Amino acid sequence: MALNIDKELLGNIEVIAREAGAAIMEVYGREDFSVQVKADESPLTAADAAAHNLISQRLAALTPELPLLSEEDVSGFGGPDAAGRYWLVDPLDGTKEFIKRNGEFTVNIALIEQGRPILGVVYAPVLDTMYAAAQGVGAFKQVGDGERTTICVAKHGQDEAWKVVGSRSHAGDTLPAVLQRLGEHELISMGSSLKFCLVAEGSADVYPRLGPTSLWDTAAAQCVVEQAGGKVVQLSGEPLGYGNLAVILNPFFVVHGQSSQDWPALFSDVADAAPRVS
Repeated sequence: MALNIDKELLGNIEVIAREAGAAIMEVYGREDFSVQVKADESPLTAADAAAHNLISQRLAALTPELPLLSEEDVSGFGGPDAAGRYWLVDPLDGTKEFIKRNGEFTVNIALIEQGRPILGVVYAPVLDTMYAAAQGVGAFKQVGDGERTTICVAKHGQDEAWKVVGSRSHAGDTLPAVLQRLGEHELISMGSSLKFCLVAEGSADVYPRLGPTSLWDTAAAQCVVEQAGGKVVQLSGEPLGYGNLAVILNPFFVVHGQSSQDWPALFSDVADAAPRVS
């Protein structure tokens, strides 16, 4: 199937993400909502299901030939198409943040080709903030109805303190020791895939993830970072990929902008603790 990766396709996915965000906000605005616990002990709300159903329907209408892998329907995924393409979706990334009502959750929609994210949209409905990127198109940020601006990662100077973004709900025990070796730094806490986006827009230099994540948690935001000039790499230095669908969990990884830092060397003593990708 011929599929043009262009501004029109990216715009269509942004519209779908906004519609999913509206479905999430309908549940978010309720005085109370139920929370279930899935087999992997992660939480599930009516907002997850509502966003999944909407995104599934919209993508099926837009690109009926492309398979969909969603966090809320793993069993329905039959594998990529003949060109190695599929949609990879987290209808509500940051369900814990949703339950806490802190606004730091997102809709993540990515297009994968041959194991790489080539289009990605991350939308935070409470913040009404959109991050969008596509290969050959660029990376952008838009807040509300404001100006759509091109974003790029920061270049860290040798004498500057590092701006490190970390998980609000999954900080882990290993990170403090690593940050001590990194040197002077400021730690910024944030939920969901917004952590990637802070690096992509230059508000942070690095986001080390030394805890479990799944494929759908990272793909859309990885595209935004990469198209903004940054990298998302395993602790070995290899790019985080989406070709091995036999394993849903990602290895540990680092999201970073431009600098002279040798990231694999910094994380050499924790690399063996990372989950295996195969």
